[in-house]
Amino acid sequence: MSRSRTLYLASSSPRRRELLEQIGVHYKIRPVDVSERVNPGEAPEEYVLRLALAKARAGRAALAVPAPVLGADTAVAVDDAILGKPRDRDDALAMLARLSGREHRVLSGVALVEGEREESRLSVTRVRFRVLAPGEAAAYWASGEPADKAGAYAIQGLAAVFVERIEGSYSGVMGLPLFETAELLERFGVVDAAARR
Repeated sequence: MSRSRTLYLASSSPRRRELLEQIGVHYKIRPVDVSERVNPGEAPEEYVLRLALAKARAGRAALAVPAPVLGADTAVAVDDAILGKPRDRDDALAMLARLSGREHRVLSGVALVEGEREESRLSVTRVRFRVLAPGEAAAYWASGEPADKAGAYAIQGLAAVFVERIEGSYSGVMGLPLFETAELLERFGVVDAAARR
């Protein structure tokens, strides 16, 4: 993709940076601090879209000049319960036990704002884990990888061996659905759509 204007990424996530670089998008970082508390009765789909938009808006508010700002959020959902980042070892092991031997959804919301214009997209991916032994879940926690990951796992890391199958967006599970992101970047004229053809 070729750049036509400067994009700001409202995130300090190294995974989101890598994914934007993967598709050739140039950007600047504008990290933001947004509460990730789930509202009472909030569906996982609503949650990730709300946070993605809140992050993009916070990034826009922090800029001195008008520019497009990209925000994103990802959550793991089991039976409509949102599994965020684990609080500690016990929380992570409980999450992994809940994911073991069954299917869950990974929802990624992405939002782009510029001036008064705001658009967002949702990616939903179904992921099935094989049955995990308690010992391997504990060893996985000891690796340090799941500590800051939604659902206590990273599909692009050691947890790849837990995944029996996936239906949807691999990049969405990593934290930034590239199909939806590219669509928004083209619609806002941040990148030249013709460069991708």
